[in-house]
Amino acid sequence: MRLGYVVLYVTDPDACLDFWTTKVGMVEKGRKHAGDFAIVQVGFADQAFSFELVPLALMANNPNNLDLATPSIAFHVDDLAGTRERLAAAGIQVSELGNHGGVESFAFGDNEGRWFAVTHPN
Repeated sequence: MRLGYVVLYVTDPDACLDFWTTKVGMVEKGRKHAGDFAIVQVGFADQAFSFELVPLALMANNPNNLDLATPSIAFHVDDLAGTRERLAAAGIQVSELGNHGGVESFAFGDNEGRWFAVTHPN
């Protein structure tokens, strides 16, 4: 596994994007849409790591009861199914494989109730 990105749940996506790009010096690395919402990834041009800016309004139903005050960490793996099986075999709680906004992924939980996303890098 390698660190992919950290999700920041934001109240004002445009202002947050402006902060990270105009003031901090990051660049927009990607953008996808979930209904009427844009989810933007930002990071430094010379680094693979990024923040994914997810509008809080998109999470209004929050089906997994995520703690939206805490950033979510996403890992990238080349073998989603194999990694999921390995974590489950180690006694770690894992979700089913799913497709979220066109991204194949699953999640796993730690011993304190935090959940982490695992995706295949696109």
